[in-house]
Formats: sequence, C-alpha cells, structure tokens
Amino acid sequence: MFSEGQVVHTLPEGKPVRGVTSLGDEIYLLRLKGVDEVEVYDVISYRLLRCLTVPNARRFSDMTSCEHFLCLYIGDPDVKCVHRLDLQGNARLWPVNDEPWGLSVNADHNLIVTFDEVRKIKEFSPHGALLHDVTLPDDVINPWHAIQLTNGQFVVCHGGRDDPIHRVCKIRPDCRDILHSHGGQPGSNIGQYNVPIYSAVDDNEFVFVVDVYNRRVTLLSPTLGYKRQVVSCDQVKWRPNRLCYDVQRRRLYVANCEFKDGKYTAGRVVVFSV
Repeated sequence: MFSEGQVVHTLPEGKPVRGVTSLGDEIYLLRLKGVDEVEVYDVISYRLLRCLTVPNARRFSDMTSCEHFLCLYIGDPDVKCVHRLDLQGNARLWPVNDEPWGLSVNADHNLIVTFDEVRKIKEFSPHGALLHDVTLPDDVINPWHAIQLTNGQFVVCHGGRDDPIHRVCKIRPDCRDILHSHGGQPGSNIGQYNVPIYSAVDDNEFVFVVDVYNRRVTLLSPTLGYKRQVVSCDQVKWRPNRLCYDVQRRRLYVANCEFKDGKYTAGRVVVFSV
C-alpha cells in the first residue's frame, strides 16, 4: 500500500534525536546530551527560535510535553530520574527509581513513564509524586512506550531486537489483561513489526506506530486493526525512533537517526501532513 503522508518539511540534521514534541506554536526537538540539547522551532515557519539546556543531565531516553502546565518532561536513565523544564528553561528533577524509557502525558495531566527492563508503567503527578505503579503482563517483554487513553486503558509498544514477539497492545487500566493487539512474530509483512518502539494517538484514538527496522509508520484503528502505512521507508532517510502527532494541525513529526559503525551518529525530524 502507498503512504498517504506527505512530507511538508525536514528540520535540520544534527546530533541523534532522542525526542520530539509540540506545544502551542512550537516544536521541541531533543538531541543527545551536550549543550543546548533542546531545539525550539516555530510550528509554521520551522525557523529555529531558541535552544534550551537540561542541567544536571547524563543521558536522554525520551521527551514529552504537557499543554496544561506548559512544560517538558525528559527521561534520564543514567540517574533514574525525570527532568521537568518550563518553556524558559528553568528545570527541576525527581527520581523514578528505575531506568525510564518512553514518556507520555495522560488526560489528568500526569506523567506516564514506561520502564522496559522491569516491564512497568508508573504514573507521576506533575510535581513528581508517584501515583500508580503497575507491572505489565508476562508476555509484554521490553515495553518501550505507553499512552494512557481517556478511558484509562493503555496502548503499549513492545518487543526488542531479539524478542520473539513484537506487538502493539491495548491493555486494561490495571494492566492485567490485553484487550487487543496487533503484531506477533517479527517480520516485514503487513501485520508484522521489527521493533515497534513508539506510538501516538489522534483525537479519534487511531494509533500511529513507529517500526524501527522496517523504517515505517503504521496507522491502526482504535481496536488495533491495520488501516494503512502512513510513512514508508523511502520517506525517512534513516531509522525512525520517535514521533509526535499535532492534532490541531494534523502534522506528524517523525524523528529518525543514522546508525553507523555500531552507534547512532546523526538525526533529524521529518514533518508529514496526514
């Protein structure tokens, strides 16, 4: 099937990308640890507006944003914490006691953190108080990213390079039962994934899924039925690894990174109209 996504812009290449999110009239792009790791772009002109530095950071796993509190959250697995930045760059951090991977914000404006090694999802208040700590079902191995829907259910991407199952699952709020799933054994056919690492949900709860090694983005129905491929491998230069969906503008921001000589060496974000 042909992709229905159209490339409208590509943000500049630079260090590998660890996260991308949109907030108001701006796009935020997180690169590897250094100085000025967060690049801020205008959502219309795509002009670089400013850069932010994350103080006291060691390594980054992901970034998300909260429209209600006008802040960014950044995962730091080396020190097992989450950094919270306001839009002026003021920062604080709090411990999460395991290595954080994927981040998202739920309808209650709380932070959802996915922990791949311990197979957990934790919910934190905007000020770092632990609200919930749940363990995923036994067959959900290497969960990368989770989104909590308005009904409390979770959409979870899971499956590492050597795992037997690579899926997207919809799971009950208590994380005891899988309601729907898409995927199975890793592969390149329709209905298969090769490391489904990240997802985004639109206003009708259709799900966009990043498939790293197949280098594509797949669209699923609210019950995780296959709809179509919205980004194909010839539209992303390297391996896609993060994405963000701007519901208001119907824009999909897809981060992809170059992998060379055993490490990620560069990254960029491609903007799609979908």
